[in-house]
Amino acid sequence: MATESAGRPVETCPNCGGDEVRTVEQARSGKGAMREGLYGRLAPGPDKSGDGLMHFAEGMVLTGIGVALAYTGVQQHKTLYLAGGVLFALVCFAGTIAVVRGDAREKAAAEAGAPRAERLWQPAHYCYACAGVFCPAGSPWQGSLTPEQFKKLVWTEAGYADQLEAGDKAREAEIPENALPGRLRR
Repeated sequence: MATESAGRPVETCPNCGGDEVRTVEQARSGKGAMREGLYGRLAPGPDKSGDGLMHFAEGMVLTGIGVALAYTGVQQHKTLYLAGGVLFALVCFAGTIAVVRGDAREKAAAEAGAPRAERLWQPAHYCYACAGVFCPAGSPWQGSLTPEQFKKLVWTEAGYADQLEAGDKAREAEIPENALPGRLRR
């Protein structure tokens, strides 16, 4: 099935027979990747780099605004400013802690699931002709999937499908029952 073309192996797509096939890694940055949105549609996992630190900084700025409002209330003897500022600062601080802890849990889940995702993602190929994703050897998963089905399969098996963004078509994608041989799909 594999042939040599310009020094690199070329697979043929089992879905359409096309030979314009690249690994998903190559397809994410290759021709038409931006136009087709392949970088996100073929992502092996969530990008959780630096979210917690940024959210902490944002939360502390908002908490500081609440403290400044409370300070203004003390200086000007305005009870409403004092009470409102303290309440605002407390809510912002508590919200910041909750968001940062959530970010840490999501990052830990992404790191823990990365090896499982890599096992399914690395051997996958993308066909430009039919926009299908497949494993040439039919292992570790089989069949031809849409990019959204593929993304959901990888993220589900890695344990972070709950982190799929609202509006991401992969959230609603249905994974065929026979995609993972020997396993019952959820």
